[in-house]
Amino acid sequence: MKKTYLLFAFLLISNFCFSQNVISLFAKANEFFVKLEEQKFDSAHLYFDPVEQTKISPENLKALWTNVKAKMGELTALDAVQSKMQGEFFAVTLDAKFERQDQDFVLMFNKAEKIVGLYMPQKNVGYTKPFYVDTALVSEKSVYLQSGTHQLAAVITTPKNATNFPIVVLVHGSGPSDMDGTVGPNKPLKDIALGLAVNGIATVRYVKRTVIYPAEFNKAFTVKEEVVDDALAAVALAKTVKGADLKSVFVLGHSLGGMLAPKIATLVPDLKGIILAAAPARKLTDIIIDQNKYLVTSNKDTTTATKKLLADAIVQIEKSRLNKLGTTIKPDSVILGLPASYWVDLNNYDQVATAQKLTNKIYVLHGGNDFQVSETDFELWKKALGTKPNATLKFYGEINHLLSPQLEKANSAQYQKMMNVGEGVIKDLSTWIKAK
Repeated sequence: MKKTYLLFAFLLISNFCFSQNVISLFAKANEFFVKLEEQKFDSAHLYFDPVEQTKISPENLKALWTNVKAKMGELTALDAVQSKMQGEFFAVTLDAKFERQDQDFVLMFNKAEKIVGLYMPQKNVGYTKPFYVDTALVSEKSVYLQSGTHQLAAVITTPKNATNFPIVVLVHGSGPSDMDGTVGPNKPLKDIALGLAVNGIATVRYVKRTVIYPAEFNKAFTVKEEVVDDALAAVALAKTVKGADLKSVFVLGHSLGGMLAPKIATLVPDLKGIILAAAPARKLTDIIIDQNKYLVTSNKDTTTATKKLLADAIVQIEKSRLNKLGTTIKPDSVILGLPASYWVDLNNYDQVATAQKLTNKIYVLHGGNDFQVSETDFELWKKALGTKPNATLKFYGEINHLLSPQLEKANSAQYQKMMNVGEGVIKDLSTWIKAK
């Protein structure tokens, strides 16, 4: 079934505030499938947004459900198991069990609790370690990272039977994330930790605060609370790891983490270096607009309705170009699912100018198949840092935003297929980290 939603369908920014009535969404999702099972396709059709009703008919629903049951058998169980916010939409995942196989369904709801998308994600194999990792060469230790009053689960990965090794703190991108940076079956931060360890380099990775303390992010906050404070605590933890070379401590930031790595370096001047992996050089507003434009172009949807949807989306996205608060804009005013305080803080931060002033080693890496942060950002980093003796920049034509090699740029569906971080990326990072 063709995807018919667009507005704010981006992954770089994850929203923390989910005020929509989850119970109501779960109920509507289950009711919709009950209508399909009861062959009441006209009634099921009414669950769609009016615009979507013009694109899909009751006959289409009948054909879809008939084909599903012909392939999978009778429906035996159906449960709504997950909900999450995606921009201005709400994704509800249902676990359906049929006679012959199981199948997940994802329903996208708008704020009016009307369906704007129905998808059947493919079942994927789970995570497998990279082929270039020999776990006999790696040691992992589970610990807790203490960051102020917050305690976060963490893992210290070290090369086995080694001493005086470099150590790298891994900093996530936006939104809630586990210590592995899990997206679908992919675990890019775990891949990096294991890959560096077999090359004689230790890492510290940890669960992001937004996962453990989500209630704290339903009010005004900034990247200090979301990212920076815990990254600083992780650096402090790295300096206590037995066998680590305290003169070779690095920070590797992915996506938003890479954008903030220069800020972190200013707060920890004795870092040997920072790694900016798929890091935006522009404001996030520009990144989000680019993502939406890319989705329209890649879907080859040139209808008037979609053009209007994109134009309306850009109007809303532009509201995030906020650089100060006012009498009508309070710190906890929500813009694109994030508080105004967040946008003001980030919009007043210039990551490129900050990086230019650093004397620490800097490695910037970017992928040609990254649809979330484009080559435009790499070129801006290159223009700013390309002549600096402390900076190394490399563009990997084949890797995507998760740093895995791909055949095409594609879209977020690509993240549901298992692929490890590219071996070339790991080798280059290892060589650069160990260089004097």
